[in-house]
Amino acid sequence: MSEAESADQITITLPDGSARTHARGVTGAEIAADIGPGLAKAALAVKVDGEIRDLDRPIESDAALALITIKDDDALELIRHDAAHVLAEAVQEIFPGTQITFGPATEDGFYYDFHREEPFSTEDFETIEKKMEEIVGRDEEIIREVWSQDQVREFFVEQGETFKAEWVGELPTDYEITMYRQGDWVDLCRGPHLPSTGKLPKAFKLMKLAGAYWRGDAANPQLQRIYGTAWRNEKELKAHLTMIEEAEKRDHRRIGREMNLFHIQEEAVGSVFWHANGWTLYRVAEDYMRARLDNAGYIEVKTPQLVDRALWKRSGHWEKFREHMFTIDAEDERVLAVKPMNCPCHVQIYSHSGMTSYRDLPIRMAEFGSCHRYEPSGALHGIMRVRAFTQDDAHIFCREDQIVAETKAFCELLQSVYRDFGFTEVAVKFSDRPEVRAGDDATWDRAEKALMDATREAGLDFTLNPGEGAFYGPKLEFVLRDAIGRDWQCGTLQVDFVLPERLDATYIDEEGEKARPVMLHRAILGSFERFLGILIENYAGRFPLWLAPVQAVVATITSDADDYAEEVAAACRAAGLRVETDTRNEKINYKVREHSHLHVPAILVVGRREAEEGTVAVRRLGSKDQEVLALADVVGKLSSEAQSPATKDAA
Repeated sequence: MSEAESADQITITLPDGSARTHARGVTGAEIAADIGPGLAKAALAVKVDGEIRDLDRPIESDAALALITIKDDDALELIRHDAAHVLAEAVQEIFPGTQITFGPATEDGFYYDFHREEPFSTEDFETIEKKMEEIVGRDEEIIREVWSQDQVREFFVEQGETFKAEWVGELPTDYEITMYRQGDWVDLCRGPHLPSTGKLPKAFKLMKLAGAYWRGDAANPQLQRIYGTAWRNEKELKAHLTMIEEAEKRDHRRIGREMNLFHIQEEAVGSVFWHANGWTLYRVAEDYMRARLDNAGYIEVKTPQLVDRALWKRSGHWEKFREHMFTIDAEDERVLAVKPMNCPCHVQIYSHSGMTSYRDLPIRMAEFGSCHRYEPSGALHGIMRVRAFTQDDAHIFCREDQIVAETKAFCELLQSVYRDFGFTEVAVKFSDRPEVRAGDDATWDRAEKALMDATREAGLDFTLNPGEGAFYGPKLEFVLRDAIGRDWQCGTLQVDFVLPERLDATYIDEEGEKARPVMLHRAILGSFERFLGILIENYAGRFPLWLAPVQAVVATITSDADDYAEEVAAACRAAGLRVETDTRNEKINYKVREHSHLHVPAILVVGRREAEEGTVAVRRLGSKDQEVLALADVVGKLSSEAQSPATKDAA
């Protein structure tokens, strides 16, 4: 082969390690066809050196390549992105004059924002879906084109697309602008996309309408957002819709009302009014966590709510989180911030506790810290997303050589806590340096290596989450899966070399010299409010006995048993059970139904016979059967079952 011929060849390495030589400029579609007709038909896109591209884009240099088919997880984002474009094309065909803006893929679907004088209705969804299916049936080829900025702006102005024209006018002049054409419909998009609309599975459904503002600014025109979901096949779509239906039944806001746990009102936006039952649930979770932390060697502290902005500036949080802070202008001209997190305050306690020796480390400092952050009102969601919350926060001050041991110990504690709360599936994500960060690259190299070594030493399976670390250090994110298959990111562990430097935290090393401790930021629940919301939905309000706000109700069959009911309740309370009595003049079946609807785990039925024999008929939530036991046996059985896992672990 001549040098000229060699220069026109590139090497493509496939996932199995095999290498193929192709002419420079070969496309993914051509490589798929070269491998075999089955793959050529199945291929949807291509991943070149980790970047997903359209099948027909030329490949100009040596590359690692993987072809994406419907079976691959990467296919889902392509499907959802294309579904958004097909939605937009369908809407503009049905409702001429509607302007398009943008429509990305989401975690479980897609949306597109439109500007139209008339409001959409959910009654329009069936018509739009039929048009979308028609567009899929037309199998329109999806073609990527590179246009100049002037071409794009002129095109959108001619089309009356003022929003797109405005957006293009603000792009850098050297920005490569790609337009995607499907049939006669064209949209500005970075891509990538499927080869044609016919490759989009008809496993999609429009879900809901919402309002949005152009570019997220309330000063701009209001848009209409249509949400949808899209999957690889009808089976996946049906499973998702079933999960949504189940999630609606488990909505913590509805269950919170039914069980009288909490409420939220306009006079305290983003803050929770805990009712007696809800506060009992809260305290049980807090007591459990406190016991687990005590056993794990943590010290508990409490720090102020209002802290001068000077500290937040020194820590770097003022610059990073100022827009999320509530502030107060004091009479002495100080600006105080209601603390959004506890980290800088914990460093103050560490530094004011006297000179620390290397022998004193690690110091594990915990706080159930009450924090406030300004969340946009549109982002608030029951007790899952609030402005006032309590973190199960802790910071471990340690030497660099202790990071591995402390990480292992924390991961074991976290997984044990999740198991106690009923979560057995936990995924781990490793998030490395974000684009905007504090500290130099050398510091980040040390922090990332230390956390990676510790993660591997702990034997954790993890996935990489590039660029999602905290602004001061890399982190592990712990994602638990609930009873209906939803994932919730709760716990975190962050390695921080930056904050101790900024706030001048030191210890005396073995040589008698000052050294910087490493600061491990860690949380298990995340925030009590959100975690309790997750718990409510995970159990659908049917808590295990140790968590239930009301663990048992003593219900009478006749008024003859009222005194005995009080005796049974007193015996239960003496054993530490949370119990109520129901001596109303109602039929027992009515009482059982009512307390079952309130998710009381145990209903203790007593009548004249039970009073005479000193027994109790026990009915468990979800069971039609009952068990008649002696009072002492009932109390012993329930009190044993109601014991906190933290107490059992300590024993």
